[in-house]
Amino acid sequence: MLLPTTEMLPEGEAIDRLSADQAAAFFVRGQRLAVEAIGQAAPEIARGAQAMAAAIRSGGSLVYAAAGSSGLMALADACELPGTFGIPAETIQIHMAGGVPADGRMPGDTEDDTEAADVIGRGVAAGDVVIVLSASGTTPFALAVAEVVKSKGSVLIAIASNRGSPLLELADIPICLQTPPEVIAGSTRLGAGTAQKAALNLMSSLMGIALGHVYQGQMVNVVADNTKLINRAVGIIAGISNVSEAAARMALDRSGGDTKAAILVAAGVTLKDAKALLSAHIGHLEPCFNSLKSNQDIKV
Repeated sequence: MLLPTTEMLPEGEAIDRLSADQAAAFFVRGQRLAVEAIGQAAPEIARGAQAMAAAIRSGGSLVYAAAGSSGLMALADACELPGTFGIPAETIQIHMAGGVPADGRMPGDTEDDTEAADVIGRGVAAGDVVIVLSASGTTPFALAVAEVVKSKGSVLIAIASNRGSPLLELADIPICLQTPPEVIAGSTRLGAGTAQKAALNLMSSLMGIALGHVYQGQMVNVVADNTKLINRAVGIIAGISNVSEAAARMALDRSGGDTKAAILVAAGVTLKDAKALLSAHIGHLEPCFNSLKSNQDIKV
């Protein structure tokens, strides 16, 4: 019996029998249906985000593990967390079966490398969150990692597209993305991959919100380490603190590139007091501003 991720579409829907325009439209439809499949898993995704935030707050790590195209989706999400939300890079681990490819070669046999799980497990501790992905939910590498980390006291989040698959059965937080059969049968880099990427983006973004790294819909913990992001940080500071861009840039400089602190500095708080406020309110700007308005902690 075929798994849902390997099922074939009816013969009349074979992608190679369509014109280029028809095929493109059919691919788009498949991608749309894949994204829509995420909706049913929204509660589990939210739980996963809270677990990730709790790990970061307590000094734990986020550990991503997957093979093949699932590994690439994990890599993309993990690598963007330091820049977007200021998550310390040293708290993020990325494990792809066979290693992160430095070129276009990604051997398929690495998906069967179960021995690598023991090595990965040595770097996992209680309090960490481990996110394991496998479209089928049966990939040997993913299952081996999941089994090893379960004994470490870490929280296991599993993402797969086949309900009842072994990987989901192992998870503390199982996220089932029931994507339809692929437009090209079994090519899970298509719909399943899109759903994985979107689910990871959603989960890590919800984590960023829980950590206070989003305020008024803006990424206030952005690491401003290039011209584009410095300008973005300046715009965020100016808009939130209602100051000129010149004043915002000065506040960012005085804060050593710390966007959250610069927002408070631009509002008239000393850098020392800005850092104290952020520490007292675990990095959330809204209670910092509420405190300033009520003059409970400090006067502007």
